[in-house]
Parts: sequence; C-alpha cells; structure tokens
Amino acid sequence: MQIEFAAPLWQWQVRTDSWWFVTVPPEHSDELADLPLPPRGFGSIRVRVTVGTTTWTTSVFPSDSNGGYVLPMKKKVREAEKLVPEKPVQVTLETIDV
Repeated sequence: MQIEFAAPLWQWQVRTDSWWFVTVPPEHSDELADLPLPPRGFGSIRVRVTVGTTTWTTSVFPSDSNGGYVLPMKKKVREAEKLVPEKPVQVTLETIDV
C-alpha cells in the first residue's frame, strides 16, 4: 500500500532526548490499522518513506495520544530536506511486508 499526505513536523521531548515526528492523518492511520500484518514490536509497521529527494526505511508506530500512527523523522532527513517545525511535510509512505 502506498499513501501520500502532508502533515506538520512536531517534537516530542522526553528527559534530555528529543524525537521528531509527523502524524499520519486519521484516514490513512485507519487504513494502516486494517492491514493484516505480522505482529511487530509496539504494533509498528515497516515502511519505505520519501520526503523530497530523500528515501529511507523505518517504521510507523501507533500513538496513544491521537489513536493514529506517527512517523519518526531522522535528523539526517530533517537537515537534508530543510524541514521546519510546525510546517507541513509532504510524505510518500509505502508499506513493506504486506
């Protein structure tokens, strides 16, 4: 399955660590939740992601706070694509192992 969406970049801080995410919109999170996938840690789903000219493999994770999935955004990607907090990020996400 391949989905495309735009959503703002946001930061989650825990202790001294800082993690950056983009939230998968509810309609696409529902599609991901309905996939018949093998069980993985934390309910994660392996994906191939493209933002701008950068493509990488990672996982999306269920989020307790919004009931959808969140996509972690590596520092390397944020810097290469000049992503700015709270600004929309155009994402192409393709599931792996489906």
